[in-house]
Amino acid sequence: MQNKQSYWTRGSFCLLLFVILGYTVRFYPQNLVAFDSGIQTAVRGDLPTALTTFFTSLTKIGNMPVIMGWVAMATIFLLWKRYYSEAILLVGNLALTGLLVLILKNIYQRPRPGIEHLVAEKGFSFPSGHALAASLVIGSVLIIVSQNVQAGWLRRFLQGSLILLILALPLSRVYLGVHYPSDVIGSLLLGFGILYLEFPAYQRLRFRWRFTGKQAR
Repeated sequence: MQNKQSYWTRGSFCLLLFVILGYTVRFYPQNLVAFDSGIQTAVRGDLPTALTTFFTSLTKIGNMPVIMGWVAMATIFLLWKRYYSEAILLVGNLALTGLLVLILKNIYQRPRPGIEHLVAEKGFSFPSGHALAASLVIGSVLIIVSQNVQAGWLRRFLQGSLILLILALPLSRVYLGVHYPSDVIGSLLLGFGILYLEFPAYQRLRFRWRFTGKQAR
């Protein structure tokens, strides 16, 4: 119970920060100008060609058709291996990401940054769908890998790679000029907050199904 309360506390704190940031975005966006501009300037620099090519390629990982493709393949693999609770976590969080982006963008209706966009994007800016997918969907993969990959060296390698991707994907959106830093920070807070709140229920389901033989141990 104490462990569950710890996760709920962390998740609630992340969501509280998201609500505060979202309120500022909706009603007092001028208060974020200095914060966003300072980070944008530091991240973008003089837009070197090599870095632009890297981030332009990296950001495609967060495009919804691409995410749906690799999540579908990962889900088929998990079902084949009888990791049913893990498959539910991954697919459920992908669906939740799409739903939240659709609803929240229309609530906050924040225009995209007025600086040069290095990739074409439409719609509103807050929250960042790519950053939310990084925290919520790739974060789900990180949980699954941490729990199920037995080889220590491989588990650490995959964990490190996934953590770098979770951080680099939101950074690419700021560099490419299609999101404010506060957009991606808000999305990370929202995604991690949801993961913290979900984790105890996921763990309970996973333990029950493993104990009763409904899925692989």
